[in-house]
Amino acid sequence: MSAAQPETYLTLLRHATLRLKEAQIEEPAQNARRLLCATMGVAPTALIARELDAASHDHAQRFEEVLRRRLGREPLAHILGETSFYDLDLDCDGRALIPRADSECVIDLALRYVPQRACSDILDLGTGSGCLLLALLSQRPGTKGIGVDISAAAIALARQNADRTGLSDRVEFYHNSWYDFSDWHTADLVISNPPYIQQDIIPTLTPEVRDHDPRLALDGGHDGLTAYRELIALARHRMKEHAVLVLEIGYDQDQSVSGLLTDSGFEIIGRRQDLSGQDRALAACQA
Repeated sequence: MSAAQPETYLTLLRHATLRLKEAQIEEPAQNARRLLCATMGVAPTALIARELDAASHDHAQRFEEVLRRRLGREPLAHILGETSFYDLDLDCDGRALIPRADSECVIDLALRYVPQRACSDILDLGTGSGCLLLALLSQRPGTKGIGVDISAAAIALARQNADRTGLSDRVEFYHNSWYDFSDWHTADLVISNPPYIQQDIIPTLTPEVRDHDPRLALDGGHDGLTAYRELIALARHRMKEHAVLVLEIGYDQDQSVSGLLTDSGFEIIGRRQDLSGQDRALAACQA
């Protein structure tokens, strides 16, 4: 009887994909491939070329370790330690929300109000990983930015990402609340992705979000609008004339947040939809 053939990388991928699918994890094949690439330290094209090679014992063992973490619903971005956002590669861990593709519409909307060659100042309130601010700076070379967050851990991550993207010379980060931060008036553009999940909905979120994203970055109070009320009230008195405010909103919050803005003397000047066609970002200025 011939000896059993060693597993190939393709076999590892197929078995992992099946286990992830059985665990009802979205995009199981993509998850399996990205985890194996990270384990092997190769690009996706290199993995394709080696799929029929016999998998090394070390690779198989380490792949099983990271696969079990994903099956335990740890976010893929946390396992990989990084994610992509608006063509930037960013460090990613539990210190801040994972940057998500839907938030890229905030950048698309904000860029309308920052001319290509403008020397503009941008203020990001609740900066988290710094993804929004750094993406804007990367698209507009004449801009400078300030990021503010009440979480010292998030600020440390944002500074790390500024270094990684080569933008640290154009940005400053402050560990502060947006209430205590006093330099709103310096900004031509104010952006924010505040916490907007209703408290009673948080327990129903996917384990990746509920158990791994910071609660502080999720909890929007009993109706999801607590942070917006604070931000808009402060913006009314602290933003400089003609500055623009751009906010990310929940998929069903357009009417509510628009009402808060108009009731406070703002005019809605722009909207942007997410990948699902839902209004996800609002732009406003004082009327």
